Amino acid sequence: MVLLSDERIAAVPVRDRGEPLVDLRTVGELEVDDLQADPDGWYARVRAGVAERLRTAQRALPAGYRLVVVEGYRPPELQRRYFDEHVARLTERYGGLPARLVRERASAYIAPPEVAPHPTGGAVDVTLRGPDGSLCWLGTEVNASPEDSDGACYTDAPNICARSSANRATLRAAMAAGGFVNYPTEWWHWSYGERYWAFVTGAASARYGPLAPAWGVDGVPPPRHA
Repeated sequence: MVLLSDERIAAVPVRDRGEPLVDLRTVGELEVDDLQADPDGWYARVRAGVAERLRTAQRALPAGYRLVVVEGYRPPELQRRYFDEHVARLTERYGGLPARLVRERASAYIAPPEVAPHPTGGAVDVTLRGPDGSLCWLGTEVNASPEDSDGACYTDAPNICARSSANRATLRAAMAAGGFVNYPTEWWHWSYGERYWAFVTGAASARYGPLAPAWGVDGVPPPRHA
């Protein structure tokens, strides 16, 4: 299992394609949950290419199922705050653990800011709505931590019920059809085009780099990374 703290992820070069962020609330076929809503609506935005791939994933689901997007783009400063806060929690919880290992353990739940997928607009946290109209149970809540879920948040966790395992398989098949890769410590986290995706797929470079909130919106192209 390769974590985002692995130095090989940071070594992946970025060749940003300059795609803008689009608001998924304006895209047909997709449902956006307000669990992670922020006042500026960043949670509902992803790169244009990611939005199209989400539509592909939706069409790959069995009849009656719907993708539910919980969070897409996350501003870099918010990513850093989340990471620093989680590192502080783990430092308190595992007092004698070296800082390097605390950082590694933290990256199983919150990505280090310098390689984080969400600030690129290339990552989404998703779950499923079933044919009966209710949210499917996939073994844990979205954003459950490894520590608090006894590892059940891991995509291939053995300590979940058969129904949850089947729901995860349904989600996995649809997201794979859209070209996404999963972060194996979080069943809900999928990405396309950023560094982790490039590493997993063997791409020569990432297609999306981190975006400041003002970039890539309303026709303003994001900067191209060397």
